[in-house]
Amino acid sequence: MDVRKLGTELAVFPVGLGCMSMSHGYGYGGQDENEAVRTLHRAVELGVNFFDTAEVYGPFNNEILVGKGLLPLRDKVNIATKFGFNVVETPEGPKQLPGLNSKPGHARAVAEGSLKRLGIEVIDLFYQHRVDPEVPIEETVGEMAELVREGKVRAIGLSEVGVATLRKAHAVHSIAAVQSEYSLWTRDPEAGMLAACRELGVGFVPFSPLGRGFLAGAIKSADQLGEGDFRRGLPRFEAQNIERNLAAVARLEKLAAAKGVSAAQLALAWVLAQGDFIVPIPGSRKVGNLEQNVAAAAIALSPAELAEIGNLITPDQIAGARYGDAAMAQTNR
Repeated sequence: MDVRKLGTELAVFPVGLGCMSMSHGYGYGGQDENEAVRTLHRAVELGVNFFDTAEVYGPFNNEILVGKGLLPLRDKVNIATKFGFNVVETPEGPKQLPGLNSKPGHARAVAEGSLKRLGIEVIDLFYQHRVDPEVPIEETVGEMAELVREGKVRAIGLSEVGVATLRKAHAVHSIAAVQSEYSLWTRDPEAGMLAACRELGVGFVPFSPLGRGFLAGAIKSADQLGEGDFRRGLPRFEAQNIERNLAAVARLEKLAAAKGVSAAQLALAWVLAQGDFIVPIPGSRKVGNLEQNVAAAAIALSPAELAEIGNLITPDQIAGARYGDAAMAQTNR
């Protein structure tokens, strides 16, 4: 099996699976549990061995689903989960409160809760989901490192972090991976993060490598986004911006058709080709889409083709920011 390294601790298939949409975020309701489990099992059959979830997805129910689905295959998979939002237990169930929380005690409590929800003895990769400006990164990573020493966590990572913070964290304990949004229409990590990861031996894990479905050509109108779909609150998915951005996807679809692949596969192959330390985690609820995404790992692109694809869709051609102001303020810290 072709593998890529996330730090020194994890060797994984080049394409992972983001599990959030199986129960959270995209407004079309939780996936039928049997169908979700079938998707998870098919991923493993195809060679995928890296699965991503988080306590805040639900909250909690995505971890429970992933843990249940992967339990029979535990020895074949690596499971990543995340902490850092302010999720608390209430009489009505878990609830996300405003703000962030990366206090050492909270990080430990989430790790122990995630272990129970996932039904596993060790978390393969434990990320800080967002940097908490109220807690020095050295304190948070120090506690994460202690969890590694105790055998509760194999490797640690950071999500949507800035380069300076990565370096501070890496000086405390080796960081296996940085997770951030990265795709043809979101290139922020090219401003220094990819180079820093390469230098430090840190893996880079792009989430939303297909632009939250948009680059796959799946979304043609804001009317397709159901009530509760969090993309409704993202500037790029406002009705007028979707209409403007469709032209970029049309260019990608035309080139993909000429090459005999799908637009999603071409977009994903471009991300994969940016470095052998890069492991994208496209989300998929349908087995057919999963199979297409995995097949993208086998697509070879020449330097000329990469340049051509990279020029088809560039961030300066895209209307709308990837997040609103409040969420953007939590990134690149």
